[in-house]
Amino acid sequence: MELLINPIIISVILLCVLCLCRVNVLLALLVSALVAGKVAGLHAGQIMDVFINGMGQNSETALSYILLGTFAAAMAHTGLADILAKRISLLIKNNKFILLLILTLLACASQNLIPVHIAFIPVIIPPLIFVMNKLKLDRRAVACALCFGLVTPYIVFPAGFGLIFQRLIADNMTLNGMAVSVNDVWKAVWILGVGLFAGLLWAIFISYRKPREYENIPFREERRRSLRFTGSHYITLLAAFATLGVQLLTKSLPLGALIGLSIIFGTRAINPEKMDVLINEGIGLMGYVAFVMLVAAGFAGVLKSTGSIEVLVNALIPFMAGSKLLAAFLMLTVGLFITIGIGTSFGTIPILAVLFVPIFINLGFNPAEAIVVFAAAAALGDAGSPASGTTLGPTAGLNMDGQHNHINDTCIPTFLHYNIPLILFALLAVAIF
Repeated sequence: MELLINPIIISVILLCVLCLCRVNVLLALLVSALVAGKVAGLHAGQIMDVFINGMGQNSETALSYILLGTFAAAMAHTGLADILAKRISLLIKNNKFILLLILTLLACASQNLIPVHIAFIPVIIPPLIFVMNKLKLDRRAVACALCFGLVTPYIVFPAGFGLIFQRLIADNMTLNGMAVSVNDVWKAVWILGVGLFAGLLWAIFISYRKPREYENIPFREERRRSLRFTGSHYITLLAAFATLGVQLLTKSLPLGALIGLSIIFGTRAINPEKMDVLINEGIGLMGYVAFVMLVAAGFAGVLKSTGSIEVLVNALIPFMAGSKLLAAFLMLTVGLFITIGIGTSFGTIPILAVLFVPIFINLGFNPAEAIVVFAAAAALGDAGSPASGTTLGPTAGLNMDGQHNHINDTCIPTFLHYNIPLILFALLAVAIF
């Protein structure tokens, strides 16, 4: 009974139900936060104070999205995005699987090689929409391909966003009593990458292989551009690599994006007089996503303030019965509920570390087992959460013509094809490591 009235359980279920009923994600998060606070006995004013204070936790992420959105708009203005899209369309030769492979690789590069995260999606995808329609490509397969590329690299590879994620895991596990290094993390989480790859194959070759018809609805003015690279294109590429270098050196994605934009405007690859236009376009591309991330952080703040996360874990401990497999499954379930609600695996790590590491130690988990369960529990829900950049990004690109629903065509498919494999392969790791 204590589990059923837990504010986390109630609010996350409510969030999912509201989203399935097509309530806007922002409003769904606000309502769910209010309900969570009221169930915990907080008054409305107190809930909103905690909510607004909590929004600051994702301020760096929100700023990153706005600046990266501006960088993506700059790529579009130089014509680089259109050139890339046209060259992709020439390369695929009417083979939808080659297109899916290219988009998957681009998404992977956006996490580690050129860490622009989801900002490339609303720039690269729209020029390819009519190509997808011609190929009768099910956009749910595209959403799953993009999601794989957005999630798998940060879990598996210690570079770019992956370095941030793995360092968070190592630091928080060490801080709570289990000494772990980043080197230990990447050596253990490879098995989760195998599971996610299995989910990708499941989506592309089984679930969404059949042709799907879409109407060709004009949504933007077609621009005729040469396929030849010019000086401004090379400068834009240089700015992209500078963004990566600064981010790796300083661990600050907003600073990296700012340096990249400075190179573009400073070299006049784009006329500085267009700066206001590009900032406005960047906000248009990524502003909604950035604000959802802020609101999700406020929702997370309310959940933390209720103390319900600790109560939930403590209520599950008696059911673990000394079994590492059962304990792992229950911890993964907790991680799923928390991450699908707050929409960020990175922000989930500090919350889970305080609760899970003592359990790992008490039940005799070795470091590799603990790392895999912890990483999977943190990442679960990132794919499938209506408030996650991993789902908001693909929808932002694929719904340019209004024929791709955020919940039915992005959240549910990615939830099924990646969260189930993450759970299964994390449990497999506990059994074999």
